[in-house]
Amino acid sequence: MTERLRKILPASRWILRAALTVLSVSLPLSAEPISLQALITPSTTIVKDGHPLKFALHGFIEFNSLAEMFPYIESQTRRWNVRGGLDDEQRRLLAGDLLRRGIESRVISMEDERPLETLVTHTSEELLQALALVKEAVPPGYGEAFLAVQEKWKHSLNCWSASPSIPARVLSNWYPIEEGIQLYGATYDSTEHFWQAVKYHPDVTVADLSELLSVLEQRDWGPWLARLDGEAKIYLPNAYAVEFLRHNLARERLRWFRDELGRHALSASDHARVVQQRGAASFRFSAFEEKVLWGDLADVFHLVYAFSLPGDPARKALELRHFDAIYLGERRMGFVSEEFRSLMLEIWRVKYLKMARFREVISSIPIEIRLSHFLNDGDSPDIPIPVYVGYLNEIRDLARAR
Repeated sequence: MTERLRKILPASRWILRAALTVLSVSLPLSAEPISLQALITPSTTIVKDGHPLKFALHGFIEFNSLAEMFPYIESQTRRWNVRGGLDDEQRRLLAGDLLRRGIESRVISMEDERPLETLVTHTSEELLQALALVKEAVPPGYGEAFLAVQEKWKHSLNCWSASPSIPARVLSNWYPIEEGIQLYGATYDSTEHFWQAVKYHPDVTVADLSELLSVLEQRDWGPWLARLDGEAKIYLPNAYAVEFLRHNLARERLRWFRDELGRHALSASDHARVVQQRGAASFRFSAFEEKVLWGDLADVFHLVYAFSLPGDPARKALELRHFDAIYLGERRMGFVSEEFRSLMLEIWRVKYLKMARFREVISSIPIEIRLSHFLNDGDSPDIPIPVYVGYLNEIRDLARAR
């Protein structure tokens, strides 16, 4: 991960931090392996390049060790009172889900392959033996969660842009397409460019974005976020989206969006969707910039609209600039809707079924290997990861049938 990426996504963009015990690892040229016992010991903090290797829940809530995560999980099960909140069974299920996801985030790192290497190069029996030697307090289901993560990733391929596996890298939406890809009457540098560009109505200009940023910057979002935090039925199904908004509605983050738009020397009259399409020159914006600048900015606008109450001035301002839906030709799709999510499958039909070189890559991966996508427990407000993964495996089946 580049230094610029660390600055823009502070250590993958999460919050809680404090080290407990440190497993010192020297990594100037080659990384020393992590022992299985160290990996599963809750208090272990893995160090890379002199810094704790962090992991997260909900994409933004960051930890140095599994032991550090346990109190957070406990606090979440007690976060809402029984009346209108969670009953005992719901609390138990929530704790188990967060534990499994946290362990998976510890193992599947965006910055270090060693935790996954350690887990998948040991047998389940060896893992059970190591778990039996753990002397520290662990929550119910700790061993079962580690075993489930091991079983999953012995039969899965993590498809993302920095994967050490070339096929997995190619299957990322960020993969640059040299010849471009034709989608809905325009050419894009990657499927990521299309996916983020389409979130902007064709009429929306850079001046519109600047005006909306001013509206958001002038508001105290604390009470607005507190309403989302306070209701289990709102927060729990939308935890990633709420934490995403908490991060991106901070004034310094809103200023960052404004500064980035200015850094690219865009004209006030430029249309947001058009500048993301391939013009006279290719790759005006990298796939990373598409996600972190254009995608995150659009997601903020769409999510603020979706979570705002009727009569909210911000909701009205966003509606006037068409952030009330996704507009594509004659189609109007809700941002959080199955119709918009299924658009991913449509564009993949072009990349993986009509473009022979990509069809060959996806169809060459053995069917017993499940294509997956896991980035430090980060989800996505526009297309949840389970839906994304389901589509990816579905399109592979179609490519193989060809």
